Amino acid sequence: MFRIFLLLIGLSLALSGVPVAHAAGALALGYEPKYQEGFKHFDYVNPDAPRGGHLTLSALGNFSSLNPFLLRGTGAAGLDPLVFETLMVSSLDEPFSQYGLLAEDAELAEDGLSVTYRLNPEARFSDGSPVTAEDVKFSFDTLKSSQAHPQYRIYWSDIERAVVLGERILRFEFVRVNPELHMIAGQIPIFSERWVGDRSFDEVVLDEPVASGPYRVESYDLGKSITYRRNPDYWADNLSVRRGMFNFERVTFRYYRDSTVQLEAFKAGEFDFNLVNNSKQWARDYVGSKFENGPIQKTTFEHQNNAGMQGFAFNLRRSIFQDKRVRRAITLAFDFEWANRNLFYDQYERCDSYFSNSELAATGVPSGDELALLEPYRDQLSPEVFAGEWEPPSVEPHGLRQNLIEAQRLLNEAGWHYRDGALRNADGRPFRIEFMLFQKGFLRIAAPFARNLAKLGIEMRYRTVDAALYERRAKSFDFDMMVASFGQSQSPGNELIGTFHSQSADQEGSRNLMGIQDPVVDALVEKVVFAPDRDALVTAVHALDRVLLNGEYLVPNWYIAEHRVAFRKWLAHPDTLPLYYNATDWALETWWLPEQQKETGS
Repeated sequence: MFRIFLLLIGLSLALSGVPVAHAAGALALGYEPKYQEGFKHFDYVNPDAPRGGHLTLSALGNFSSLNPFLLRGTGAAGLDPLVFETLMVSSLDEPFSQYGLLAEDAELAEDGLSVTYRLNPEARFSDGSPVTAEDVKFSFDTLKSSQAHPQYRIYWSDIERAVVLGERILRFEFVRVNPELHMIAGQIPIFSERWVGDRSFDEVVLDEPVASGPYRVESYDLGKSITYRRNPDYWADNLSVRRGMFNFERVTFRYYRDSTVQLEAFKAGEFDFNLVNNSKQWARDYVGSKFENGPIQKTTFEHQNNAGMQGFAFNLRRSIFQDKRVRRAITLAFDFEWANRNLFYDQYERCDSYFSNSELAATGVPSGDELALLEPYRDQLSPEVFAGEWEPPSVEPHGLRQNLIEAQRLLNEAGWHYRDGALRNADGRPFRIEFMLFQKGFLRIAAPFARNLAKLGIEMRYRTVDAALYERRAKSFDFDMMVASFGQSQSPGNELIGTFHSQSADQEGSRNLMGIQDPVVDALVEKVVFAPDRDALVTAVHALDRVLLNGEYLVPNWYIAEHRVAFRKWLAHPDTLPLYYNATDWALETWWLPEQQKETGS
């Protein structure tokens, strides 16, 4: 029987003489929650961290909205973690556990078709008004409407309605039984109905949000910077799920056009913390007196994140990519080993799964329960799915030339032949690709890849576009190839529908960038979503991973099992690291400025 542990915890503690508001129920998917009744704070925070100071962070591109829930425009950095809150909050040292925030407890119906939340009576919006069940219902109805980003309608498609049962009591009713749906409901961002008023939600763009988070928008320079100030009347300061968190008085995000400008600004002292995703920068540019004996500390933090998949995604909506042999041929032309050695300073591992760096990655030959799960689809799958473990192409030990010979064979089989100076199909159409890039750092990766493709007669043009255009084209699927990252949680579920399921392939703004429409993938996604326990979920993810990999939907990139971070030496952080975390959000939520630094003005 599937183990959902629903602990309705009513805590009334006194920590250091300070009364603590009621903590909420605990939910975990398939195991017992780590934090039991009476817990004082998460292990990865410093409960005695001092409050105050100003943290400045950076962001790339620009922003055009204070409403992060719309399809049009780009929401400002920091809105989600600082301004908006959810009914429940996840811990960062468990695969999928939630503890009450706006909700003080929850009850899953015996038939699994609804969950009832009771709101914390102390919960308040930034204008001082109470958070009510009507506000929760309004938030849900609004985000699931056509006025909001379509990703919410996809993700919450099995939540049929929200029903107000009292001023602080609300029930979410489900279309069907779904093992994680009651926890998904706890992730809904909540805002006040007064924020929207009588307007259409997509007209609410630059109004300061009326929400319940620890910060409010203090000021902004559209597209350039935004500053948040801690709400002195923040309602949840003494909750166990907030103790030791959100310690800075002010948080500012400054925007930069690209990572090169961003680096120079960091060295000049314009912001305090930087998560580095560029291996060349980390190896060659984050050096010198400011890093060795100066004000900047350069270090790495380990993590156990599911690395997911990053790759050069093919847009299957383009006829040129419809044949899997073509996609495999292009993948064979990418020399990862050369790139890792010459461009990445041997810092990366190759992505070999859509769930890299986790127990969810498919390995070996399918057997046991996984084989039984795949067997009904044998006639719809290629024999390779059952033959062994999928591996990304490697140039070792035979070299790139052998890969290109194999690529040429596959292209010929698919009807592409070299003549008149180019690779052409039967209609004489030359094989041309546009590779859309966002960061200039990828130019040095795209150039050798393009040279290898040119040896096959394929012309790949690549160029960077500005952030706003990049996002607009990605949302409307207006690209041939692009760099795509598919991050995964430790417990995948409904979000897979918006990433790989047929129903999201033509939904503008969805994460199904590749346009996958495969009935077997659909069936396996649903097996994951409706897995009755953790073992069944892992088995279903293995099967899904294996089928996705054999679909050759992208050129696999790389990952790293640690965060590369540089920050001002006067910043302090907890001694205990989380397990599953984004480094920037971790700093934003749990770091602090020591008292002596605040006194010196650092």
